[in-house]
Amino acid sequence: MNAESPKVIFQNRGFTLMELMVVLVLIGIMTAMIIPQMRGTYQGALLRSSGRKLVDSFGLASSRAITISQPHRVRLDQKKGRYFVERSIPERKKANGPIPDSDIPGGQGEIDTGITMEIRKSGEDFPETPDEGPSFVSGADLGSRSKATVIGFYPDGTADAAEIVLRDRDGFRLGLRINPTTARVHILEMERQ
Repeated sequence: MNAESPKVIFQNRGFTLMELMVVLVLIGIMTAMIIPQMRGTYQGALLRSSGRKLVDSFGLASSRAITISQPHRVRLDQKKGRYFVERSIPERKKANGPIPDSDIPGGQGEIDTGITMEIRKSGEDFPETPDEGPSFVSGADLGSRSKATVIGFYPDGTADAAEIVLRDRDGFRLGLRINPTTARVHILEMERQ
């Protein structure tokens, strides 16, 4: 019996040092190309998040006004970056003013300190087409205008016409335009300043 012993063939299945170096160089090049594109994404996300908080509070005030048949309003504190949903009270009890709706989730909140709010009500003309976008209101302009920081939402599904412009530290802006007929908010991406 002639028994042949089986031949075991070992193959080198690893990577060479040169192959690993080429892969690392390619990763470095791709990273160098992507990082500049990602710059500002945190600020952009913060701006969109702040806009979403305000849109949610407007929707909450509108739905509460319709549900309980009582006008609600959103009070915006521009200096402190806060917002509050308030319920209007009957005429005979107006001595104390509006009642904050703090019993509902999302009835109050804060906007990040890096985001500034500018508010324009219906008496101030703003462009009709979303492509034009509103011009940014400077602090000097705000001093000369009446600071309208309350937006009303009514039981018939309407609201006060208003536009809120949010701006981050890098100059990116987001506009929130409230339709007075439907109380819906149209979000506008605006040019950087």
